[in-house]
Amino acid sequence: MFLTNILFKKAKSKYILVLMESIASGHKYVLRRERLADKLELERFDPYVRSVVLYRERKKVKSI
Repeated sequence: MFLTNILFKKAKSKYILVLMESIASGHKYVLRRERLADKLELERFDPYVRSVVLYRERKKVKSI
């Protein structure tokens, strides 16, 4: 029996893309973080309200 790529388990990536959402307006953007790190909360500029507001991680988009 020959081993093929089908029999090998796929390695998990070190980083994932996550969706960040503004608390004030709902503006969203995608950011990269390490898989094993805690969920992100950042203060960034929100173009809708033209101010620095808190962004929270909402969901995982994909592995990279």
